[in-house]
Amino acid sequence: MILSVSNIGKSFHEIPILKNVSFHIEDYEKAAIVGINGAGKTTLLRIIMGELSADEGLVTFAKDKTIGYLSQQEAVSGENTIYQELLHVKQDILDMEQQMHTVELQMKSATGERLSKLMDTYASLTHAYETANGYAYKSELTGVLKGLGFSEQDFDKPVSTLSGGQKTRVALGKLLLLKPNLIILDEPTNHLDLSSIAWLETYLQNYKGAVIVVSHDRYFLDRIATKVIELDNTKATVFSGNYSAYAAGKEMLRTAAYHAYMKQQQEIKHQEAVIEKLKSFNREKSIKRAESREKMLGKIEVLEKPTEVRADMHLKLEPKFQSGNDVLHVEGLSKAFGPLSLFEGLSFELKKGEHVAIIGDNGTGKTTILKIINELLPPDSGTIRLGANVAIGYYDQEHHVLHPEKTLFQEISDDYPNLNNTEIRNTLAAFLFTGEDVFKVIKTLSGGERGRLSLAKLMLSEANFLILDEPTNHLDITSKEILEDALNAYTGTVLYVSHDRYFINKTAHRILDLNRRTLTSYLGNYDYYLEKKDEQLTKIDAAASSSTQTRPWQGNTGPEEGTIPAADAKQDWKTQKEQQAAQRKRENDLKKCESEIETLEARNTEIEALMASPEICTDVAKLQELNKEKEEIDEKLADLMEKWELLSE
Repeated sequence: MILSVSNIGKSFHEIPILKNVSFHIEDYEKAAIVGINGAGKTTLLRIIMGELSADEGLVTFAKDKTIGYLSQQEAVSGENTIYQELLHVKQDILDMEQQMHTVELQMKSATGERLSKLMDTYASLTHAYETANGYAYKSELTGVLKGLGFSEQDFDKPVSTLSGGQKTRVALGKLLLLKPNLIILDEPTNHLDLSSIAWLETYLQNYKGAVIVVSHDRYFLDRIATKVIELDNTKATVFSGNYSAYAAGKEMLRTAAYHAYMKQQQEIKHQEAVIEKLKSFNREKSIKRAESREKMLGKIEVLEKPTEVRADMHLKLEPKFQSGNDVLHVEGLSKAFGPLSLFEGLSFELKKGEHVAIIGDNGTGKTTILKIINELLPPDSGTIRLGANVAIGYYDQEHHVLHPEKTLFQEISDDYPNLNNTEIRNTLAAFLFTGEDVFKVIKTLSGGERGRLSLAKLMLSEANFLILDEPTNHLDITSKEILEDALNAYTGTVLYVSHDRYFINKTAHRILDLNRRTLTSYLGNYDYYLEKKDEQLTKIDAAASSSTQTRPWQGNTGPEEGTIPAADAKQDWKTQKEQQAAQRKRENDLKKCESEIETLEARNTEIEALMASPEICTDVAKLQELNKEKEEIDEKLADLMEKWELLSE
């Protein structure tokens, strides 16, 4: 065991945040701490690291173990370059290199016993250097920097010139290179793009130490967590497995607790009715029996009603009117900022009811595409055409659609003057703004609160085409699930940009990958994209290579028209949908076939056991009956196995 947390309690201004929180972390274990915003996750990490004192309880680390901690606000500073900053972590190896060089020089002029001692020293240094991975530290350092999204051109940038997110990435790189026995990370994926998050997942999966991570990235937690510690209503509950296993286990516990609560409430009401009836007889014997039951009832430890996890926040998105079948047509779209060309010749279209996610690395121009469609930025070239009766609702990750100087109440009432005071308050209450909260000034709100207010405005818009830029940023897991359910029930069209792979998996019908200044379309969710992306990128590279053989490459000009498999405008959307439906039918038929095979095989096993039993093996008539049934089953199984093979292929 590397860490023990025992009965930790913490309150702020007499409001309890943590009560009797206990768990332990074993060597090499990967644990996730989850909970809604304000549940005390960061508070718990700070108590573990000794940055905050607990009101009660004890945190114990194993002896001779090293701990590394990256907070949400962690960043580096100073005039070092990015490379120098990470190189500082390898100072012990640099010192050994210097010592080895010094000994090498001394050996050149030494003789006899002195030379023998120097050679022993050099052998010892060489062994220590090799053990510390000295011969590979430069490639290790470069690998970490590239994995976290820095190019070799970035290595010489001074740390002082970096953005806050980049400084946090450098701090994360330093921590990973230190290789402590226990790494504690608070929201490590906040400043990483998809490829960097995928790299970090692989790194942590293979890490030769223990990891504790706080994150709202459910896909990330699914990939790395072997244990989930949930903080809920001041208490901690430990679940084995990854996030999906936790979610399933949590629902089972909640259902069991709810049934136990309802059963107890039913029993209490029954006893109260009996007591009332006994008292109504107004006889001494009946009254004594009633008093006895009352005493028993008073000793019952009444169960708390389990909270409905998502009962407080209500989000229902519904178009006021339907659009035409053609919602958006984009053709030949290009945009550059100075010498930086983001994309060229992008073409795609959206049909009514599609939910499409745009993904890609940071800085590729995803948000720029949304802003051009919303006429917030002009394109350098290309055309954008909206279909008939299309009404856009826009969710901006920077929340520019909000007015910082207004109160929440003013923001809603000014944009929707037909709503009365009660309707405005009810709308805000549906997004957890109650009482005096409605008179808060928007500029004082947190990122999560601004996100909830933007969602409230989006709900009121009754648009039939939603354009969302990072809608899950600053939302906790519960709020993300509410948004997922609302989007999945939404009958309009959705185009959004997101780094949240779990969210994309749940809500996207199609993915547009912005890569190498062009879009590649994948008719499926994020898992389907992962399965097919290498194959598609290979096709793009082959097409680009073929193009360069027939004509010279000119600046930032894209590949010739027709070589890009992503040109959605040129794809037969109807055919794709039919193919997708046929594939789903095949998958359902396969599952049904497997289920039938399993049922028949189970019955066969039962028959064989019955035929071997003493009661039946002497009953000729029963044996014949069972044997006939077995032959029929074997015949059906042969047909089903043949069908299964065809479906599997």
